[in-house]
Amino acid sequence: MSKNSRDQNAFDKAALDYHRQEPKGKIEVIPSKPHSSQRDLSLAYSPGVAVPCMAIHDDPQSVYEYTSKGNLVAVISNGTAVLGLGDIGPEASKPVMEGKGLLFKIFAGINVFDIEINEKDPDKFIETVKAIAPTFGGINLEDIKAPEAFYIEQRLKEELDIPLMHDDQHGTAIISAAALINALEIAGKKIGEVKMVINGAGAAAVACAKLYISLGLDPKNILMCDSKGVINQRRENLTPEKLDFIAQTDIDTLEDALKGSDVFIGLSKGNVMSAEMLLSMAKNPIVFALANPDPEISYDLAIATREDVMMATGRSDYPNQVNNVLGFPYIFRGALDVQARGINEAMKLAAVHALAEIAKEPVPEMVKLAYNVSNISFGKEYFIPKPFDNRLITKVSIAVAKAAMESGIAGKSIEDFEAYENQLLDRMGRDEKLVRMMQNRAKANPKRVTLGNGEEYNILKAAQILQEEGIAYPSLLGSKRLIKEKMEEYGITLDIPIIDPNDDEQKETRKKYRKTLWEKRNRKGINEYKAKRYVRQRDYFGPLMLKHGDTDALIVGFSKSYASILKPVLEIIDRKPGVNKVAAMMMILTEKKPLFFADTSINKNPTAEDLVEIARMAEFTVKSFAIEPRVAMLGFENFSAKADTSKKVAAAVKILHEKYPKMIVDGEIQPDFALNSDHLADYPFSKLGTNPANVLVFPNLESANLSYKIIRGMKAAQTIGPILMGLDQPVHVLQMRSSVDEIVNLATIAVLDAQTKDKK
Repeated sequence: MSKNSRDQNAFDKAALDYHRQEPKGKIEVIPSKPHSSQRDLSLAYSPGVAVPCMAIHDDPQSVYEYTSKGNLVAVISNGTAVLGLGDIGPEASKPVMEGKGLLFKIFAGINVFDIEINEKDPDKFIETVKAIAPTFGGINLEDIKAPEAFYIEQRLKEELDIPLMHDDQHGTAIISAAALINALEIAGKKIGEVKMVINGAGAAAVACAKLYISLGLDPKNILMCDSKGVINQRRENLTPEKLDFIAQTDIDTLEDALKGSDVFIGLSKGNVMSAEMLLSMAKNPIVFALANPDPEISYDLAIATREDVMMATGRSDYPNQVNNVLGFPYIFRGALDVQARGINEAMKLAAVHALAEIAKEPVPEMVKLAYNVSNISFGKEYFIPKPFDNRLITKVSIAVAKAAMESGIAGKSIEDFEAYENQLLDRMGRDEKLVRMMQNRAKANPKRVTLGNGEEYNILKAAQILQEEGIAYPSLLGSKRLIKEKMEEYGITLDIPIIDPNDDEQKETRKKYRKTLWEKRNRKGINEYKAKRYVRQRDYFGPLMLKHGDTDALIVGFSKSYASILKPVLEIIDRKPGVNKVAAMMMILTEKKPLFFADTSINKNPTAEDLVEIARMAEFTVKSFAIEPRVAMLGFENFSAKADTSKKVAAAVKILHEKYPKMIVDGEIQPDFALNSDHLADYPFSKLGTNPANVLVFPNLESANLSYKIIRGMKAAQTIGPILMGLDQPVHVLQMRSSVDEIVNLATIAVLDAQTKDKK
């Protein structure tokens, strides 16, 4: 047996094992309401259920208020065209339909029932779907063969008043149309002038062609091919759908059709396009080889054949994957949320343009981590968003919802789209809305933020995002020559200040900074000679910029240990009045809510008095994020204080209770108890009550630092920080090798710090 055969057998076995493990299949029904008590059951069913039944009887539209209809989609198939497997029947199609349900849920929070109908007669199939339609807020038709698929979808669209779409047709059309818009822009071509060859004449091909025409493609510039060649005036016995694409031409073959063409759309089968055919196309050809798993021409062959080709496939292992998951979850999400009476052309086009725009925006770091790439930017290798881009749910869903409202097909209106965006993020179980809130506050009054280590890619990319998003006015600190070299190497263009401590133009600034450093540290080991030498080092130059008001905030670190970078910061920047100890706090964005860990970076073994100060600074900082702080003073015992560490924490809690009686704080308590309502209920005397804590103050540095680094290392949650607390000016020290998102987020917090200082 060959290696390829062994690999395929192993994969096949893994796929079967994946599906058969308990619980079998890929989706299940989970109760959404309490059901633990007899009262719960009486409300859920008899007798309480009769009340919403009668309410719906009196007002049928209220079904969206009292049932799951508004967030429930049916994925329906008869199994006549399953993937590339053909007519394998309804039972065999079920794994695909369950898979579609899984994608609806994880990408857009939409519940799904998959329904496989044993009926090939189109009219009987239609009647079956119509009969069950009242159950659902929307219907996704799937894997139905052409030409029946056209007839089935058209009739159901006409006869039902809920969102309905045959994804095999329109999903591919929407995603590929967005890719086409961007590819044409990169190629410097206009859609109204290009010559296009479409290989394939099934449901997807027809839908693609019609959507491209609505975007401005000239129908006369389309040559559509089926298995018999070009659809031209000499062809006979064509289906009604193909009649719309008859070309007046003597060209008969795909090979001849491709000569001089600008765009190739492959929706057929693998390896039908040769290198010679590709070479015959016009300059900067656009090739979408979407057959799966084998494209019409392989990505590697296409790239090796022509450097100027812009290539997309249906595969995830190559750039520019045209994947329907970029569209259908969010199209239905937007349609459901305005109770649309269908999915019309305006909604589809809104999705197209939203997808195209996302690809032009800076790519979030989490997307890069998901795909294990360090740099993604708009261009030949990235002109369509990645499926795990979390901006899709907001950008596409909102665009579709707005289009439904504007085109008069919405059953209800969304009045506050900012609140709707938050609701979309809530559905996904993420706390990205907190980051967005912070960034919106920063954008309202951006400040000058100086970033150290300006020659590093992550720093440069973060500076680009800060500038483009309007979060801050960034500047770069480091060697001007090296920074410019790296900007050219990475293809990053930035028109922002570059501050080089050793540059001749900084001569007078160095004199000023040297005087400040000498005066501040002349009785602490620094003489004038050392001061002269130190101001040429960016570790000292940056804090001195901040001290003199030459920047509003400072972000340093990235390539050195935290302690070595923190030392000059603490030597130059004063503490806030009344602060004895500076501390650091990490923000942990969990799936449910943000948590805050302190002190994670500075105080090795704080005293009870130090813990009090750390807790107070943490409380103040968390309040600045518009979050009510609930502080748990952690220990490895629950309110017993037998060990020395517990006694220290208990002493701190006693001081906090006496001096700050309004502060929600208690301990010593174990973290799992502090974060669990049921566990907290065992301690009714606690000031935390039964609401879990969101601020965790650790008894020593090791426990705090290791805890957050475990989370960061596992990528179990997004981390922001460390946030320095207690300094009089906004400065934060990055973790070593921070990601772009971590840098942007910490810089955002620095802007908020600077805004607070302005108010004071």
